[in-house]
Amino acid sequence: MRVVMFGYQTWGHRTLQALLDSEHDVVLVVTHPKSEHAYEKIWSDSVADLAEEHGVPVLIRNRPDDEELFSRLKEADPDIIVANNWRTWIPPRIFGLPRHGTLNVHDSLLPKYAGFSPLIWALINGESEVGVTAHMMNDELDAGDIVRQEAVPVGPTDTATDLFHKTVDLIAPVTIGALDLIASGRTEFTKQDRSLASFFHKRSTEDIRIDWSWPAEDLERLVRAQSDPYPSAFTFHRGKRLEVLAAVVSQGRYGGTPGRVFYREGDGVVIVAGADARTGRNHGLAITRVRTEDGRELPATEYFTSMGGYLTSHP
Repeated sequence: MRVVMFGYQTWGHRTLQALLDSEHDVVLVVTHPKSEHAYEKIWSDSVADLAEEHGVPVLIRNRPDDEELFSRLKEADPDIIVANNWRTWIPPRIFGLPRHGTLNVHDSLLPKYAGFSPLIWALINGESEVGVTAHMMNDELDAGDIVRQEAVPVGPTDTATDLFHKTVDLIAPVTIGALDLIASGRTEFTKQDRSLASFFHKRSTEDIRIDWSWPAEDLERLVRAQSDPYPSAFTFHRGKRLEVLAAVVSQGRYGGTPGRVFYREGDGVVIVAGADARTGRNHGLAITRVRTEDGRELPATEYFTSMGGYLTSHP
């Protein structure tokens, strides 16, 4: 099939590479300009560079809503558009233009975790598996019929970075497998159960601020979700920002006020956690490694020279 590809960052790069390695003909690529947004500088392999290396024409757009782009798409005469990590709305006259419509590739197990940062949100929420879905695009974001979907398990110590590497390797088989089904003449695919749908927003600074009223189990997953190269989860100690780089759920149960710097346990320092921590039934969060406001990275047992005092969400 003649394919136009819409994509950005490493997800788009992997998709384009899979298409270039396939029997399909990539006739045009549309990608976003480079961004200084913290999350868009991560996994930032260039779609434009890869296309140009293979002699594929490239258009750079924030939004696909201008007449020049529409004319170029009509001239390209695609059988299908394939999109992955396209960050803005694609209007119906674009996604409905090709003979077979538009196939969108999304790094979640739709219908759950539509929208942005699905791996991070899924890890924070304790999902047992994540994956990649190829679905037909329609008027509603990430809501079209599922053509192909593959899952991988979430391990007990997996970080968001681990999940990225697990799922990015699914892009090629999911994308090309879906295209093969479409090329074979299949037109009926799996409807999404919209009663199970969830939609998540982009991550921001507010989303990585530690709230000590959360249970320790949730905070431990937040720390893993915000692992390098993502911005680290943070709290404040004595009015200064403190990034939490590594932590585990405590072995013991610790009662008191959430945020209290309480007890050395193994290689960590336990912080009281959970809205009902006063009951003494909760585990705490044992912080093992931190980064200070001036960039020093050190074990928590070296940073916390004495017990007592509080970690807080704000200075």
